[in-house]
Amino acid sequence: MIKVLSTDNPNKAAIVKQMLEENNIKVVLLNKQDSSYLMFGLVELYVQEDQLEKTENLLKEINNERNT
Repeated sequence: MIKVLSTDNPNKAAIVKQMLEENNIKVVLLNKQDSSYLMFGLVELYVQEDQLEKTENLLKEINNERNT
């Protein structure tokens, strides 16, 4: 599996995960945040290597929409 997102915002990770799943991409969310202090640690998303290109294209599309 390949990491495609690393963020300190669990809401952002959940939204991206849902969007990828809606596009038939299997996603694993790994929450490395401290349970007592959510400001420490990251939330990471991983996808299968064979779905990496499709994932990258979707993430670029999201970034382009936000920047316009």
